[in-house]
Amino acid sequence: MFSDDFLDINTNPFKSFLMGGFECADHQNAFGNRVDLYKVSGHERYLEEDYDRLHELGIKTIREGIRWSAVETEPYQYNWSEVERIIKVSESKNIQVIWDICHFGFPDDLTPLHPMFARRFGNLCREFVIKYRSLVPEDSLIVTAINEVSFISWLGGDVRGTSPYCTGQGWEVKYALMKAYIEGIEKMKEVDAGIRIMVTEPLINIVPNDPLSSLSVLNAENKHFEQFQVHDILSGAICPELRGKPEYLDIIGVNYYYNNQWVNETYERLPWAEKPTHPLFKSLQSLIEAVFRRYGRSVVIAETSHPGEDRAKWISMIADECLSVLQTGIPLLGCCYYPIVDRPDWDHLDIWHHSGIWDVFDPVSVTRKADVESLHAISQFKKLLDALNTYA
Repeated sequence: MFSDDFLDINTNPFKSFLMGGFECADHQNAFGNRVDLYKVSGHERYLEEDYDRLHELGIKTIREGIRWSAVETEPYQYNWSEVERIIKVSESKNIQVIWDICHFGFPDDLTPLHPMFARRFGNLCREFVIKYRSLVPEDSLIVTAINEVSFISWLGGDVRGTSPYCTGQGWEVKYALMKAYIEGIEKMKEVDAGIRIMVTEPLINIVPNDPLSSLSVLNAENKHFEQFQVHDILSGAICPELRGKPEYLDIIGVNYYYNNQWVNETYERLPWAEKPTHPLFKSLQSLIEAVFRRYGRSVVIAETSHPGEDRAKWISMIADECLSVLQTGIPLLGCCYYPIVDRPDWDHLDIWHHSGIWDVFDPVSVTRKADVESLHAISQFKKLLDALNTYA
């Protein structure tokens, strides 16, 4: 476990425990087409109304992204107009934003393997903080430099699902992304030394196909612990040439979905709702406890949701798990439902996942319709938090 001499894990910088995330992926999908979910989901059109809906749930903290490809249309030339709009609207409605500099997506002329990638990203980060501080001089600024490095390096480096469309180069892509990640933090802290960093990575459980085979167990463990490479690079525990530091591993955000536990060899998903559960299935509480034991950092469930009819059941399960974690004394600072508004599939934009609290059924008008059961489950979640005297 790392020392926390420089961090106060008992100080919560967030305005609410319950959080909401708006999809902001702007990457190139498996077909090479640019996807902009900020626009496609209707969030650009209904920004103010979307924020008003958050108050119905008592949500005061959200995740948004700047959409790198929309901001930097030419090298080192930035259009902050839409980012400024989000800042002004969120400030007017007392909404705290956790900012993703790169959720998923890079400008057309860049990939993580480009020799100028880290420099371009570092400059983007610096310019964002300058812009933000010109509009909001005082409030704390919490940033996720690059979301889900582990996932995007697998998707783009191993299975050709996005830029740079490689196979067998997942580590090379991850290394390049982390070089940019750390350079981005350095540039942001030059402008604002007090900036908070929330790393957001998938929280997974990979299990062996044959628990009685030493080789099967070892292979599964090796794949399982790869999920911590990003944290270890960020903190400087590995790859010290990238200039990671312990204080860069600040707040740990874990992204946890229904398909985050699987068998290593077969990729068979471990079902979460079956009783009894798979013997190697782990509760969310136990997975979070393992992260806290490893790093000693405050934790946020930075993304969680479930598509379709099991949404409300998933929310109730997550609520129970959050309460269990809080009762252990682990500093769990929040839980972000992501996406709070429906989104389509990246590769097939005519298929909507219906995983939000508010659904979209008409892709033209993108009007929102509340999922009544999910709204009720979130309200019950808030009541449980209130009963624990945890601000909701």
